[in-house]
Amino acid sequence: MPGPPATPQESTVEPSAAADGSSHPRPLDPRPALVGLAHGSRHADGTASITSLMSVAAAAGEVDAEAAFLDLAAPDLITVASRLVAAGHRRAVVVPLLFTVAFHATVDVPEAVEQAVAETGLELLVSDILGTGPDVEDLVRASMAAAGVEPTTSVLLFAVGSSNPAANDAVHDLAARLSHARPGAVRAAFGTTDPRVPAVLRELGEPVAVVPLFLSPGLLLEPIQRLTADRGWTLAPPLGDLAAPLVLRRYDRARLGAELR
Repeated sequence: MPGPPATPQESTVEPSAAADGSSHPRPLDPRPALVGLAHGSRHADGTASITSLMSVAAAAGEVDAEAAFLDLAAPDLITVASRLVAAGHRRAVVVPLLFTVAFHATVDVPEAVEQAVAETGLELLVSDILGTGPDVEDLVRASMAAAGVEPTTSVLLFAVGSSNPAANDAVHDLAARLSHARPGAVRAAFGTTDPRVPAVLRELGEPVAVVPLFLSPGLLLEPIQRLTADRGWTLAPPLGDLAAPLVLRRYDRARLGAELR
């Protein structure tokens, strides 16, 4: 199975003008703020979970951190950038809270960043996405252990899925690495593309545990919740606050690489 695709290089978008059109300098922000930019969901708990994640990251990293959303939820990136400018920030690092390089990472995020810079004048540096690399593998293993998944239990790694085959291959590769050195198999299934859950379940022997590659609750998880409840299977929760160290790692790598102290 091919390895995960390379993530986009970190990039900086310079502001064209101050948000208020003023020439008066703002107070120097000691460190750039952190914005976790998630896709967004109509699920009632989706926004709260991402907000909680960013609160944990803010406390752990001693940095001003906020959540923003590309779609389906508020606040958007322009709103968050405006708040940061009003609070005296001139720079922020945007961490896309995404696991694969798909349409959201390659199109939606750059467009949202460009619009926020144009509207607010805030300098925005875009970090790497969360990805599916070794630290995400470690995070998923920690989630499995916390949920009480036994080494002999088969695991269905459930992800959203993409129209980009390379993005799906990255999830399959993650599942293959999670299978290493454990008796129970790990297979990936997707909510929006093949292979779907029923097809993958036919390959797995019971008992089965389901581990979502999600940061927060979402509508795609509701059928999975019903399935696992009906069959008495283990369902790990979305990764949520456990991902705070990853978010801070992407933030630090971006700002230190750009010498934003």
